[in-house]
Amino acid sequence: MSDSIYKQKILDYIDDPINSGQIKKPDLRAHKSNPLCGDEVDITIRLDGDVIKDIKFSSKGCAISKAYASMATELVQGKTLKDIRKMTDEDIVKELNICLTPARLKCALLGFRTIKKAADEKSRHHEE
Repeated sequence: MSDSIYKQKILDYIDDPINSGQIKKPDLRAHKSNPLCGDEVDITIRLDGDVIKDIKFSSKGCAISKAYASMATELVQGKTLKDIRKMTDEDIVKELNICLTPARLKCALLGFRTIKKAADEKSRHHEE
């Protein structure tokens, strides 16, 4: 993807994020923040068995955090929680074509890390 097309894609997510909002009565909920820059992401998820049927995010913070949280919700839609638990930061960087400085990378990965936190907590509660 050319640099200008990539930048336009990010701008589109900033201006019109996909899956923005909250699900009433979600099956899963998670919150994470980046204390170094003040970004915060909340994720709500509705499941169909172990599959993500619907996912929403709300974000406070920088445009990068908001854009990539939106992109991450699209990426995991329809995946199982087991699949998400197996995903790594490196998988997301590759899949979403993230090319940022280390400080901005933390902003970009906050949404995915929040989704993963929700999946991990569901797994822990299920095992108990």
